[in-house]
Amino acid sequence: MPKRTDYLTWPEYFITIAQVCAMRSKDPNTQVGAVIVNQNKEIIATGYNGLPWGCNDDDYPWENNHKNWLETKYPYVVHAEANAIIHAHQNCQGFSLYTTLFPCCECAKLIIQAGIKHVFYSNDKHNQKEEVMAAKRMLKDVGVEYGLVAAPKIVFER
Repeated sequence: MPKRTDYLTWPEYFITIAQVCAMRSKDPNTQVGAVIVNQNKEIIATGYNGLPWGCNDDDYPWENNHKNWLETKYPYVVHAEANAIIHAHQNCQGFSLYTTLFPCCECAKLIIQAGIKHVFYSNDKHNQKEEVMAAKRMLKDVGVEYGLVAAPKIVFER
């Protein structure tokens, strides 16, 4: 019997794991997951968007819009990419990052500083926002390659 030919490619595999990581997010509007992978295709760290350790999810706002910025999620939530870099606990020089949403400019700075050289994403819905344009400019200028990975459709049932 011949081997299967419909198995996941490495990029599909890692972006799918990033999708699973995103499912841990408590954010009712945006769930993002990230996976850092070394040159040997070993997962080094994962992350998802959420509050910092010790902050009770029930005590902070999850709103996208509010007249008072402090009543939105934005000053409190740590992005998936940042969480993955923090959880790596090692030099990420030359590693790849897989994320379900193209990184913002703040995460792009962290990616660059961490030495990550490849960014793969499955969604670029904010590509017209200035923070994403700035992220792409910085990544390109320092030679961090980035590319879209089509995420396989996987259904999880509980």
